[in-house]
Amino acid sequence: MTTNDLIEKRAAVVARMNEAHGKDDDAAFTAAELELRDLDTKIERAKKIDAADRAEPGRPINGDPKLETEIRSKFRVTRALAGAAGIGVDWGFEREMQAELAKRSGRPAQGVFLPTEVFETRVLTTSTGSELVPTDHRPDQYISALTAASVVRGLGARVLNSLVGNLSIPRETDSPAVGWVAENSALTADDADFDSVTLAPKHAGALSEFSRNMLLQASPDVEALLRQMLARNLALAIDRAAIKGGGANEPHGVLSTSGIQTSASPESLFTAVADAIAKLDAENVGQNRAVLTTGGVRKAANLARDGIGQPIDIPAIFHSLPVTFSNLVPTNLGAGNEHGLIVADWSEMLIGIWSEIDILVNPYESAAYSKGNISIRAMATVDVALRHPKAFCSVEDLAGVSFVAMPSA
Repeated sequence: MTTNDLIEKRAAVVARMNEAHGKDDDAAFTAAELELRDLDTKIERAKKIDAADRAEPGRPINGDPKLETEIRSKFRVTRALAGAAGIGVDWGFEREMQAELAKRSGRPAQGVFLPTEVFETRVLTTSTGSELVPTDHRPDQYISALTAASVVRGLGARVLNSLVGNLSIPRETDSPAVGWVAENSALTADDADFDSVTLAPKHAGALSEFSRNMLLQASPDVEALLRQMLARNLALAIDRAAIKGGGANEPHGVLSTSGIQTSASPESLFTAVADAIAKLDAENVGQNRAVLTTGGVRKAANLARDGIGQPIDIPAIFHSLPVTFSNLVPTNLGAGNEHGLIVADWSEMLIGIWSEIDILVNPYESAAYSKGNISIRAMATVDVALRHPKAFCSVEDLAGVSFVAMPSA
């Protein structure tokens, strides 16, 4: 039972106590009082569990052994979509899992839920959109486009699952100052300051059309293709928003969040990362730090040479911090040619999840129906927030891939 359920039950018990008090019914009042004490104990436990969940470091969104084993091995996207469309396939397992997925999301699906577990071991590649019309159809030899991989969760972002309403987390921004005083002298009053970190549902989605034959096929090749396409449309959209989302309809990403730290005009990548580390140290930021930057910066690091012309190892350039290079990081910052580079304790990022990937299959959409095809809408509901913006430092003025990697010897 959730904290909200317990609180609602407590309100009902208090109402019974008031009613018993009005009727001067001692037995009913005593019984309700005992139930109230029991509920208060349960509510306190539930609040502690909620607080522990919020403080938990980043983790995969799965964890249930049943979902870990059965869903990963048995759940088929094609069967779920075909079953939801009313096509005559046996989708008993996928239908059975809908109750479990609805429980995790805290609401029923508008169409059919796809568990995120089926995407976690994906290769994030997809079709270019052009038709494949070979003489000898070989789906096992399908050539996918090259796309970026999802990276933000792997850097350590904290994932909050099964959210229902908007989320507000209290945050201490300033603590009372401690001062030394002489005997019989008064202390100076100084209050603690608080604000809150909020997350509200943001919706990402994709609308696609699939042929009836494609969903009827049970080959693993078609299954993998659908997973790849859905993963690209949603998982990568969430990552891009987490890095530089502009707010409004999408989350506020790191580079668009007010209050993050910046380091400008560095002499080299080596000094840039050193400056960012120093800024994080000055703000008492934790040590779970990593670097996220572009492929262009990787090129500059690979070209670095020491005083005798020998290559310099990438760990040395980035001061032994873990570094991830991704094409999801923008390369058009500043004047339009600056590469993004973020040094941060990524466990200070919160990713709130309100919904599993929700798939609505519509075999009656007019354009698709006339061709015997099926229209499919995929949506996910998430938000991103930074617990402490100062735990993130953006290095600015990195223009072009020829940027010097280390100072000259």
